[in-house]
Amino acid sequence: MAMDVPGARGAAVVDWISGLALGTAGDSPTGDHEVTAVEAAELARLAAEHGAFGAGADGAPAVEDVIVTTAGGHHLLRFARALPGETVFLHLWIDAERGNLALARIRLRDITDRLVAA
Repeated sequence: MAMDVPGARGAAVVDWISGLALGTAGDSPTGDHEVTAVEAAELARLAAEHGAFGAGADGAPAVEDVIVTTAGGHHLLRFARALPGETVFLHLWIDAERGNLALARIRLRDITDRLVAA
């Protein structure tokens, strides 16, 4: 589903505590999905655990997305909030030329909403 986003180059479901890639598709910007998962998890953990970004009413991270743009692509991390204490996010890597960051954000939100409802 995430790979259906225009310009998608790679996607992963990652646990932001362990850095473990729970599932992957497409390519990885580092050439290794596990390395990319660990590095993306570090960024997600920083955003989720620091008070500067607030906390939700249930104690879950208030952060919904983390977006990193580079010359060649965009990285979108979307937190999935299935249950309190859930530590999973989706990482979508899209091509800067062929992708649409706004559309990717909407699609990733829809995907995580469906994951939570499942």
